[in-house]
Amino acid sequence: MYILALDSTAIAATVALCDDEKMLSLSTVENGNTHSQTLLPMVEQTLARFELRPADIELFACSAGPGSFTGVRIGASTVKGLAFGTSIPCIGVSTLEALAQNLIGFDGILCPVMNARRNQVYNALFECKNGVITRLCEDRAIALDALDEGLTAMNGTPIYLAGDGYDLAVSQLKKSADRIRPTPVLLRTQNAYSVAQIALVLYQSGVRTNDRALVPVYLRPCQAERERMERLEKEKSLTE
Repeated sequence: MYILALDSTAIAATVALCDDEKMLSLSTVENGNTHSQTLLPMVEQTLARFELRPADIELFACSAGPGSFTGVRIGASTVKGLAFGTSIPCIGVSTLEALAQNLIGFDGILCPVMNARRNQVYNALFECKNGVITRLCEDRAIALDALDEGLTAMNGTPIYLAGDGYDLAVSQLKKSADRIRPTPVLLRTQNAYSVAQIALVLYQSGVRTNDRALVPVYLRPCQAERERMERLEKEKSLTE
């Protein structure tokens, strides 16, 4: 089954074409937040290499968030556009789960971290044993000091980080620093192959969604929405 997967939730944009578990093509571009200009051409080039059309794809997949608000929207919109008017399934997967999938070869606590600003990260915790990943908590936005406390409670377990918050987390996670193991650079950023493999497992378990049902996952309001809410609260307090 041909799977076309993509991830544009952070600075890197990545596109993969798979035949079930077999990776046929993987492209990654890290050129700043220019996904609106680069992502669709990457998809077109990937399909052209194999003389395929969007209609030949049997499953579309994307990281549906969390991550950069604009990047999440671009990725979801691209997949929805490719599948529009067809019956081809579209599956959105957690960006954090896809990052954990990058680290499947390491036994220990898998700790994807994406920079959420305000000294917070988007995070979820997973445990990997003998190549089997188990989710330990839901996707969340969490302060780095709170994450540090949580990791400290997991005594003696090696910790592996991935995501665009890697450097920030390494510098801020002081209490658990002695258990953080270095992650190879190639495994720190989003990887559309990991997105494809998670989507394949979901598909095989019976998950079926279409372009209309695919929606971004933000975890918290965007900056404009937060500012609007703060302004409304201020105006309310002045009238009371």
